Amino acid sequence: MTLMLSFGVAATNAQAGPVNMTVSGSTVASTVTLQPGVPFSEYLLSGSGTFGQFDLRVLSAGVPAPQKSTTCSGPTKLYLAVTVGAGVFHFADGSLLSGTLTGGGDCIDFAVGQALCVRVFQVSGGTGRFAKAAGTVTLTMTVIPIMVDGSGNPAFFAVTGEVTGAVPGGVGEKGPEGE
Repeated sequence: MTLMLSFGVAATNAQAGPVNMTVSGSTVASTVTLQPGVPFSEYLLSGSGTFGQFDLRVLSAGVPAPQKSTTCSGPTKLYLAVTVGAGVFHFADGSLLSGTLTGGGDCIDFAVGQALCVRVFQVSGGTGRFAKAAGTVTLTMTVIPIMVDGSGNPAFFAVTGEVTGAVPGGVGEKGPEGE
């Protein structure tokens, strides 16, 4: 699953307001193995919003067995909790914003052929204009399979969504060029 931006004196003013950004991209099973027997997903996303244009790379994994959920239930739905991961936003000016996953999950709805996936990140700083950033952001995505593997299982997915939250210590909106 991809997001953050810009140069100059305008980037020195702190902004504690809400974060509101849109994303789109793709996801696949990752080759990363941080926990034996736990498959990771890798999201490659791009977007724009509060801090300008960005790319976002997210790695996440969860419990491989279905879990009970009050927000994802029904005969055609399956819920998988997400327990570990991280994300890095790369903005047009080279600034980075990073976060560690603190929660989330995937609600797979087989009847409609898509999933609602949520990733909550604790922002832990970054580089450039995000060196002192902190806060929490939530990545909410609709994930739709677009290709299956040789066994007929979904293997490649299209992603659309949004990032919301607050990042005190993040700076300015779109930078001096208005990107």
